[in-house]
Amino acid sequence: MPDFRRMSRAVSPCSDRPRGFSISDAISMAGEASNRRLSVPFKYLVPPLPEALSDEEFGKIEKDTIRSTMRIAAVLTALFLTLFIAALNTVSISTAIPSICAELKSASGYAWIGAAHLLADAAAAPIWAKLSDIWGRKLILLTAISLYFGASTVCATAKTMRILIVGRSLQGAAAGGLIQIVHIVISDLFDLRRRALYVGLLEIMWAIAGAIGPVLGGAFSELLSWRFLFWLNLPMCSLAFGLLFLCLDIHNPKTPFLEGMKAVDWAGIATLLGCVIMILLGLNFGGETYAWDSPQVLALIVAGFTLLVLFVISEAKLAKHPLIPLHIFENKSNVATLFVMFTLHFAYFSTEYYLPLYFQSVRNASPMASGTLLLPTTIVSAVFGFASGISIYAWACYRELIWAGLTCLTLGSGLYIKLNATASLGQIIGYQIVTGIGAGLLFPAPTIALQTQVSAAETATAIGALGFARSLATSFAAVIGGTVIANSMVVQSAKLSSIGLPIEYLQKVAGPHAVSNVHVIEEIKDPVLRLAVRQAFAWSLRNLWILCVCITGTGLCYSTFIKKGDLDRKHVETKTGLDKREI
Repeated sequence: MPDFRRMSRAVSPCSDRPRGFSISDAISMAGEASNRRLSVPFKYLVPPLPEALSDEEFGKIEKDTIRSTMRIAAVLTALFLTLFIAALNTVSISTAIPSICAELKSASGYAWIGAAHLLADAAAAPIWAKLSDIWGRKLILLTAISLYFGASTVCATAKTMRILIVGRSLQGAAAGGLIQIVHIVISDLFDLRRRALYVGLLEIMWAIAGAIGPVLGGAFSELLSWRFLFWLNLPMCSLAFGLLFLCLDIHNPKTPFLEGMKAVDWAGIATLLGCVIMILLGLNFGGETYAWDSPQVLALIVAGFTLLVLFVISEAKLAKHPLIPLHIFENKSNVATLFVMFTLHFAYFSTEYYLPLYFQSVRNASPMASGTLLLPTTIVSAVFGFASGISIYAWACYRELIWAGLTCLTLGSGLYIKLNATASLGQIIGYQIVTGIGAGLLFPAPTIALQTQVSAAETATAIGALGFARSLATSFAAVIGGTVIANSMVVQSAKLSSIGLPIEYLQKVAGPHAVSNVHVIEEIKDPVLRLAVRQAFAWSLRNLWILCVCITGTGLCYSTFIKKGDLDRKHVETKTGLDKREI
């Protein structure tokens, strides 16, 4: 008598398809059984498992082979759209900021519109990953989308700079969740080889957002209103929410609310948030709002590093479910990979965020034109990002891609140093192509490199750590980049004063708020003085590119410590909840 219970387990939605035994085999054998008119209920008309398989192998099924093609396509569409939403407002705002500051009458808002979003993103990224481990990916992802929807509404209706910055902070916190959980869900659905391919596609979403975002920001600012940048999020959030609610069918631990709240690493969250915010605030205020040796700046930086020490102690000694388990850092390959991730996004975001400033201040480009001029970076990085994912999928060559990518990224950042007020369009495009190649080659590789060194159960934590490195890099790029440029323009004030620049212009273009006053340059009637101001902006941006070269060069050196791991085609899906195990 056949073991029908064992047979039904073979095609149960909660079980795995054994190696060498395909869905088509199941259908064929079921048809043969039907033809023999077995006198058993229909639900038992399933193929018996090969005798060589043990019970342990039942737990090693790729659930994506059970899911229908239409369901997977719907889920991937929603995931790509979710990442696109998060990426779009990160980059589109750069070309709209001057218009926003002018309408809301706040010059100081130039730095904070971007920094508020990035600070919240950096602080929240590992928190979302851990929450998804406790309550499951689907619930937390839908929560993040809902928060992003609400925050976008706040930004779109803001009447003052203070309300806009609050909305941008909430939006940044939600974006941290969107980006992290999307990558985690991809890792839950696919094996490491195919994961590289889909991560490459995710990076194309980043690149598309980077390509159309600045253009969109400039177009809305000039032709309609910058508020449409935020209104645009609402239908996209609604569509992504609906698709994921209906189609995403990954494990739901159904963790009780109170039990989950007790498991949250509250001490880690508090110390991490305080550490990130205070250090970045101190760096942002230094030399701009307050002097570097002022009590305000020193207190913020010292307090930030003190909280960093407390965070490490909390994670090592107190937390039952730590946000970032410290044993990940015991592997030097993991540390090198995280630093490469930081390097990539510091350099790439500096390009996306501050190259439009070069176009507007030095090249006299409009917001829309500055977004268009940024297209070489985004298009090339998209193409090479996808090609990188295919290469990892086909040949498992992620270390070589990291080395080649960092070499190109360092070279491209170094070429930006040559950009001045007389640089040709060919130079601008050519330098961006080199940078885009480097960034594209790097996009999927660090994610795969780190995941080869951790277990499937730690995938979410590893992605959270990578997300924290990425968010920290973009935050540092925005905050430190703004500080470098503002302080450099202050240094240039003496030179501009000596050649006769009127005091009313000098205070605006050579002060701490120079980046929000680029429109003033065109008001200068004397062409010699106008050219001198443009050269001052180019020199200030040059200092930022030098910093990028130093960071990417250091990343290239550290990348030699990254180990080669096995890109197994076997997939083990992770069970979330407080009693996690692989299923």
